[in-house]
Amino acid sequence: MKPIIAPSILSANFADLKTEIEWINESQADWFHVDVMDGVFVPNISFGFPVMEVLKKYAKKPLDVHLMIVEPDKYIERFANAGAHIITVHLEACTHLHRTIQLIKQHGCKAGVAINPHTPVDLLADILQDLDLVLIMSVNPGFGGQAFIEQTYSKVRKLNALKSESQYEFIIEVDGGVSDQNINKLYQAGVNAFVAGNAIFKAENPSTLIIKMKESASQNL
Repeated sequence: MKPIIAPSILSANFADLKTEIEWINESQADWFHVDVMDGVFVPNISFGFPVMEVLKKYAKKPLDVHLMIVEPDKYIERFANAGAHIITVHLEACTHLHRTIQLIKQHGCKAGVAINPHTPVDLLADILQDLDLVLIMSVNPGFGGQAFIEQTYSKVRKLNALKSESQYEFIIEVDGGVSDQNINKLYQAGVNAFVAGNAIFKAENPSTLIIKMKESASQNL
């Protein structure tokens, strides 16, 4: 699978969000990554449905919605109606994870599960067959601009081994500290989709960096 680049809207300039959306539409980015934080599950608050409405109106690429919230079941229908293509919930936030995954699919979205840096991938073993995506957090969720956690490589390799052994087809996504410097190693470990926020939006030429990241990911393969 070719590398998927998903710029995180969390790092966008919200004073001119329409312009930010439009350049992503025109770039070689594949998805919009949408981080939703409630200030309870993570120590930060981001945005909710008003921003989703703007994205739904102007975005021409899939909306990859990452719910860093407690009780996500209450909001899945609304996020689906707001234009989400993929809805990812946290293992750590779901009491009845299988039920939550089925609810996401019932509302016509791809279903993903995210795990925090301290959570072992083995805990996903019994749900992997039902997933379209697994998101491995490579920083502690809640804030952009954090340093990449090196243990992520090992977790990706373990997850990719489980995927290969059972011939599952879910996408492996990584979020946090991703750049053109580590994307090749992550891709070789088994990552398919890369979320990048500050690295892209603070680049001198974000569109060019996205191209460079894609080229760097598949280099020497």
